[in-house]
Amino acid sequence: MISGLYLAGTSPLHRAGAGQKLLALIGFGTVLLSLPSVVLAAVGLAVALIGYKVAGFPWRIAYRQIRAMLLFLAFLFAAQVWLVSLEAAALLALRFSALILSAGLVTLTTRTSDLVAALETALRPFERFGVHVEKVSLAISLTLRFIPLVAQVVEDVKEARAARGRERSMIALAVPVIIRLLKTADAIAEAIEARS
Repeated sequence: MISGLYLAGTSPLHRAGAGQKLLALIGFGTVLLSLPSVVLAAVGLAVALIGYKVAGFPWRIAYRQIRAMLLFLAFLFAAQVWLVSLEAAALLALRFSALILSAGLVTLTTRTSDLVAALETALRPFERFGVHVEKVSLAISLTLRFIPLVAQVVEDVKEARAARGRERSMIALAVPVIIRLLKTADAIAEAIEARS
């Protein structure tokens, strides 16, 4: 189990199978992205938020899932308002928020080992076409591990930026975050290569 993702519980969402939750997430995302409706996207966001209550999580847990993405979402919203329209911006922000929260809910209510096992089972039929299931599951495990890591790096850099009095500087946030994440990725790549 990866620290920072799974939160133990006894809710119906915790008891549901990893494969079921992944299929539900895929279906949810497909419906949200294929139907361009602000109302549907708002309903999707509400459903994702209700899922946190069904799982027995307080609202701060939901906020923690999306907090690191708020600045990015604000940037996308502003860009869409400027380039397209307010409706397109609202649709994009609602869709992304719903997807981020629902994906976060799946990882919070499912052990990483169960998620990886479900994905490996789903990918086994593709081995005959040259898909390396173990490599894919390793990539997924690393991706899931990076979710809390990226959030922690962003928080650390925000604190350092505030200590230097540069709270409003995007460059003072983006550059150190990118550098730290690239260094971490290099270290992980070297470790994987050393273990063949």
